[in-house]
Amino acid sequence: MHNEINGSVLKNISIFSEIPSGGLDKIASEMKRKEFGEGDLIFREGDPGDELFVVVEGSVSIFIIDKEGKEVILSTISAGSFFGEMSIIEQAPRSATCRVLEDSVFLVLHTDDFMRIIRSMPECAVRILDSMLSITVSRLLNVGAFVTQMVQWGEESRKRAITDPATGLFNRRYLEESFDGLVNRARTEGSPLSFVMFDLDRFSTLNAKYGQEFCDGLIVISAGVFRDVFSKEDILVRYGGDEFIFIFPGINGKTAKAKCEALCQAMRELRFPEFKELRLSCSMGIATLFENASTAEELKERSDKALYIAKESGRDRAVCYEPGA
Repeated sequence: MHNEINGSVLKNISIFSEIPSGGLDKIASEMKRKEFGEGDLIFREGDPGDELFVVVEGSVSIFIIDKEGKEVILSTISAGSFFGEMSIIEQAPRSATCRVLEDSVFLVLHTDDFMRIIRSMPECAVRILDSMLSITVSRLLNVGAFVTQMVQWGEESRKRAITDPATGLFNRRYLEESFDGLVNRARTEGSPLSFVMFDLDRFSTLNAKYGQEFCDGLIVISAGVFRDVFSKEDILVRYGGDEFIFIFPGINGKTAKAKCEALCQAMRELRFPEFKELRLSCSMGIATLFENASTAEELKERSDKALYIAKESGRDRAVCYEPGA
């Protein structure tokens, strides 16, 4: 089975991206091809760890069981990435459970086979380990504190800690703890990610005219509109007051703008029996990874600039950041 795998299969895998073609063929010869069906468990938390899995097709979910007996998703690994790396790094027991989300194909590297690569191709082995450790450290930094909190407090407490009580959306704490990890994952997978800053237009004027209690209700109503317009995969965050953040994993700038324009239309169509004259509008600024931003900070900075342009251009619109703006 080993020799049926061609090195070209590894070209688009993150940890092998720095390996020359000849080296890829040798590495591929040490790997086994395995297929799993949707719902299959590849390994459980506590199982012996002696294999690294590379995802060729499909995706898997990595999760732990909290004190309440509920599954807590740590990450989703898709084609082009890998998991189970601690078996190669320190041959440790599995720290989580892995379930296949769809019919998937993997290339599997056993610890013994990797040791042969180290002996015969030390330079390639060092490059693999360097890439692997870099990605692994990033994963651990972004989920470590979050997982510790989940294990100690349970899923319900975790939800309360990262959820805005008024709207049920994620809160600022969630954004601060998770955003870098979302961006790093998108970069690793080579997938776009759009970041949107949202404001209700002239909200302070509305507060003064209609009162704080009514306007607090507007925030809750607006959150309901967000849920209706956007998909379950979209990440909705109440940043504070009438400021919201939308994160669209896997969505390019053009599609993100279309989604935001649909939200603008939905907000315009809201009607309020107690204030029949009231019409709402909103402004949004959009930045997209790989298109007009390359880091988490650039996404924030450039979406903020785009939001400013949306307001200066008359509000009630969504604007994508353009270089030089």
